[in-house]
Amino acid sequence: MTPTPELISRYYAAFNAKDWNAMAGCVSENINHFVNEGDKRGGRAAFADFIAHMDDCYDETLTDIVVMASPDGTRASAEFIVNGVYKKTDAGLPEANGQTYRLPAGAFFDVKDGEIQRVTTYYNLKEWIRQVS
Repeated sequence: MTPTPELISRYYAAFNAKDWNAMAGCVSENINHFVNEGDKRGGRAAFADFIAHMDDCYDETLTDIVVMASPDGTRASAEFIVNGVYKKTDAGLPEANGQTYRLPAGAFFDVKDGEIQRVTTYYNLKEWIRQVS
């Protein structure tokens, strides 16, 4: 079984490589995905739909990733910098025209049997809106 820090690092390496299948392969079939200031999405299919939507609207790379895990590996967190381009207007948000943004973010994870069972992501939405407005 993959140690938790390696699993989370592989998850983010897949994100940066835009390898959405590899990213989805890190999460449980029954993943609970809590989007920043959004609704919970349950299951790998909903997770994959979210990733496809994000890829359509944003081009993001994560840098300065730091992963931390509990001694038993059941919980983890990551802090990173989101470097992005706002490609296509997302519903309810400012109009996109290729604006760039850079902001800190974090995520919390539950891990079981070598799979991510829950991921909750946080960033300052007001700061993101300020940067793209």
